[in-house]
Amino acid sequence: MNAAYIVGTLDVAELAFLLFFVFFIALVFYLNRESRREGYPLEDEQTGKIHPGSLFDGDKKVFKLPHGRGTYVPEDNPRDDINIPAVQAFNAAGAPWVPTGDPMIDGLGPAAWANRAKYPDLTFDGRPRIVPIGQSHEIIVSPRDPQLIGWPVVAADGVTVGKVSDIWVDQAEHIIRYLEIETNSGKKVLAPMMVAAVQTRGFFNDKPELVEIDAITSAQFENVPQLETPGIITRYEEDRIQAYFGGGYMYATPERSEAWL
Repeated sequence: MNAAYIVGTLDVAELAFLLFFVFFIALVFYLNRESRREGYPLEDEQTGKIHPGSLFDGDKKVFKLPHGRGTYVPEDNPRDDINIPAVQAFNAAGAPWVPTGDPMIDGLGPAAWANRAKYPDLTFDGRPRIVPIGQSHEIIVSPRDPQLIGWPVVAADGVTVGKVSDIWVDQAEHIIRYLEIETNSGKKVLAPMMVAAVQTRGFFNDKPELVEIDAITSAQFENVPQLETPGIITRYEEDRIQAYFGGGYMYATPERSEAWL
């Protein structure tokens, strides 16, 4: 008998092919199960009905949280409420939703937020990542740059809504994340630095020093989501605040939600 044969007519090449075939089928099965460990079984977005699972549905995905905060399992947490204050433009699964209330407060479209964890984002050594600049102990605004505190803030409608009362910085990235604004009514709100345009005096000192925030109008500053604890911003609050200002670029004024052409 030829040495290439193992048993009868089963040779080494045939055995290698069969082993590869079994391995490939197992790999496909494994990858399909891994791709369905989060977000499955599927939910119908119109009815909220949960579709039955399948053979490919894997075990629940478990995330280990840093700094000894335990674990997080998405499927064990409450699902998002599908009863939103809006109606679909027409009866189809992909039809756009038309707001029936204030979309910036209700969190629709570009103003939507996620129900993130209600504790602050932390640095690698466990400190709050985003804090007022006075609490950072290591970050300052360069003397050559505008100091901003005390500068007037102008909203999208050209009204001076208040003044900058503090600067919130990211201790991990060493950048400004938020401007704390004290409105004319005495209320303090946070505005993302990304929506703020700083206007200096200019080369000929012909411009006033101010911060322009064109995302929302002066009246809408009164509805900016508030912090539950002064001096601390949670991940949930970050998402709410950024969604509110982001949604303003579409919903702050009626004409912004209309077509350009």
